[in-house]
Amino acid sequence: MKSLKKNDIIDNSKLDQTDKARNIRLKIMELVQEYVEEVHGTKEFIPGKTLIPVSGKVFDYNEVQHLVSAGLDFWLTTGRFNHDFEQKLSKFLNIPFVLTTNSGSSANLIALSSLTSEKLGDRSIKNGDEVITVATCFPTTVNPILQNNLTPIFVDIDHSTFSVDVDLIEQSITEKTKAIMIAHLLGNPYDAYSISRIAKKNNLWLVEDCCDALGTTLRGKHVGTFGDIGTLSFYPAHQITMGEGGAVFTNNPELNRIMESFRDWGRDCFCAPGKNNTCGKRFNWNLGELPEGYDHKYTYSETGYNLKISDMQAAVGVAQIEKLQYFTQKRQEHFNFLKNRLKTVSDFIMLPESIPHAEPSWFGFPLIVKPSAPFTKNDLVNFLSSKLVDTRPLFAGNITKQPYFKNKKFRIFKTLDNTDYVMNNAFWIGTFPGLTLEILDYVVTQIEEFCIHKKETLGNAHESI
Repeated sequence: MKSLKKNDIIDNSKLDQTDKARNIRLKIMELVQEYVEEVHGTKEFIPGKTLIPVSGKVFDYNEVQHLVSAGLDFWLTTGRFNHDFEQKLSKFLNIPFVLTTNSGSSANLIALSSLTSEKLGDRSIKNGDEVITVATCFPTTVNPILQNNLTPIFVDIDHSTFSVDVDLIEQSITEKTKAIMIAHLLGNPYDAYSISRIAKKNNLWLVEDCCDALGTTLRGKHVGTFGDIGTLSFYPAHQITMGEGGAVFTNNPELNRIMESFRDWGRDCFCAPGKNNTCGKRFNWNLGELPEGYDHKYTYSETGYNLKISDMQAAVGVAQIEKLQYFTQKRQEHFNFLKNRLKTVSDFIMLPESIPHAEPSWFGFPLIVKPSAPFTKNDLVNFLSSKLVDTRPLFAGNITKQPYFKNKKFRIFKTLDNTDYVMNNAFWIGTFPGLTLEILDYVVTQIEEFCIHKKETLGNAHESI
């Protein structure tokens, strides 16, 4: 079978030590392919009867073969597949240090929490310090700020690009500001180049939440590589999937070591699972107030958790990352198709833009219903729902208005007028690779017909006055 790669699927020298074992594994893989093609093959699209989701996993038998192979290994924590995935992701991003996590939310928690480490000396973020962010976000970009007893400072966005206003960032910096943590919303990057320069000028940390944006580039560089730390999510909705999973990445070896500690229970030891004495002096350390020679594997230098993934998740990621460039290309093709076709309704709906020098890997296609339109966002969203076209708001909208934020400590710099405008008038539809041009044509047709009907209704109403 051409799809089987001897080193990472069939052969595991630790387990498949006999020809019989290897042959059994091969037979299992052949059956897996047959099963997946039978059960998970392409389904027919029936207009008006098939639900059109905003996102979803795209896979074939390769992912399932990898998953089953990891299951046969029965190495349940991070292992050979995770090592392979981290190396492949590091090469793709062109960045030296990549650590997988059990979710994008955990990646964000690790990224910001690592900046509170006492190992960073004067640059360590302390209780009450401020972190600049935006309110048009997914909650777990902001929640690590709250969880670390820091104060989020919310600045407004540009409603045409949904990107943070760079000028407002510089204006909002105070003596208590220690970091900037903002997501590249829907895969559309903000000006991380300019913001990284502001951060360096003011001795601030920059964390780029790239959970929506794997494959997005700015000025020829991958987003997440402009700041100090980048984060990713591999939930099924994202550019590649492990089911659950995420990653943190950095150019900074000190931050990488600290993040690894936060991810791995907070321990000072850096041995891989199942390994001992990597440092060569396991029983010769003298840290904290522990007795000299206390087991380094049970010495903790950070307030950490176990936020690792399993090797089965990583195995799926190994197969998925091989498709990443294709997935990115399809997202861009779908975005361009939608933008070109929806120009017909631009009198009523504002179409998205990206900033200069950006090549987004579009997570979705955002739309804003203009105030002058003869209908509201809710009117259009409800209509699309009746036609089985799924939609989503821009995540939390304005997170400061969410129920759980009622008693949280935060500060708004100037106003969030554009944020509120987006919350009230914007939504997004899918661009993911599982969609087809036939499906997207149906989506556009529904939007066009709705707008035409509303325009005609408005015209008839005017004539009757």
